[in-house]
Amino acid sequence: MKRELERVEIPYEHGARERAWNVLQAAFADRLPVERTSRRLRPVLALAVVLAVVAAALSPPGRAVIDEIREAVGIERAQPALFSLPASGKLLVASDAGIWVVQEDGSRLLGDYREATWSPFGRFVVAARENELAALEPDGDVRWTLARRDVRSPRWAGTETDTRIAYLTTSRVHVVPGDGVGDVDAGGPAARVAAVWRPGPGFTLTYVNTGGRVSIYDVDSGIGPWTDAPGPGWSRRFRAPRKLEWSSDGKRLLLLTREALVQFGPRSSTPLSVREERLVDAAFRPRSHELAIIRTRQGVSELLVGKRVLFRGTGQFRDLAWSPDGRWLLVSWPTADQWVFVRATGGRRIRGVANVSEQFRSRSFPRVEGWCCAP
Repeated sequence: MKRELERVEIPYEHGARERAWNVLQAAFADRLPVERTSRRLRPVLALAVVLAVVAAALSPPGRAVIDEIREAVGIERAQPALFSLPASGKLLVASDAGIWVVQEDGSRLLGDYREATWSPFGRFVVAARENELAALEPDGDVRWTLARRDVRSPRWAGTETDTRIAYLTTSRVHVVPGDGVGDVDAGGPAARVAAVWRPGPGFTLTYVNTGGRVSIYDVDSGIGPWTDAPGPGWSRRFRAPRKLEWSSDGKRLLLLTREALVQFGPRSSTPLSVREERLVDAAFRPRSHELAIIRTRQGVSELLVGKRVLFRGTGQFRDLAWSPDGRWLLVSWPTADQWVFVRATGGRRIRGVANVSEQFRSRSFPRVEGWCCAP
């Protein structure tokens, strides 16, 4: 009976073997360089990888083994939790549980919001959920709320005595003073990209409409230095906008699209530079025009400042954030369930923080909303 059973072909057995081999090849191709290992250990490690991949393809216990391998991706000596930041400031974090403030005295859940940003000096937070905009104290106390349909992407700017908040609704850009009184429709139809304020005097707003047109104008006078009109090649090269950001001196505007990184000056719609490459994220260093970018090539992600590669790892990076002093970069690494802090100036220094999802009570990987505030 035993021999008869051994000759019985299990349904889909051949396909399972093929899938196991394909997974093994992909894992080998995406491997990270590691320190040299004793030759006597290499066959043992290779066999362990093969057994884990085959088990993952064929059985539920095997899938648990492959999960352990995935957990091994990341900074080996990462802290088990975020105990402190490497530079001054505080973080805003969005998780499945809501919006968190992370500072020296610990992490605090502000409420069930899906997006948030700091006020200009970090004294307040403006947060959004599906049909509500709210201004909050950093301890979670609500200052005011505004009911609007499909609220998203709030951005706060201004001085000690006069501030404005821009946010998007279903298809429009709205602006409301910092006290929540006097909300106005400021333009549209708007693409699903956060409108941003140009640093400097007054309130100069920048947004992208659904046709890929970038507008810059003063919200009080309605007059702007330029309004871009799509020219030849605009829809091909600059379609699918994903991010707008001004340098801290207001002299460079970054437009990140699905296929390019474009920089403009403050008074002309003619690009200063166009980098035709698919990038994950990009951000200006504070008080500088130097850029940090994240890119992914063949399953390996890289963090660069200028042309220097500061850090790389297998899988996906995202959520690039500069420390307020411009010395550190925070990069999210969902593949490893880690945050990685990389020193951008003087020597090579990297700090990893593990178990990020658990720390912020989230099944999906938490999103960094901002690192505040400038010293």
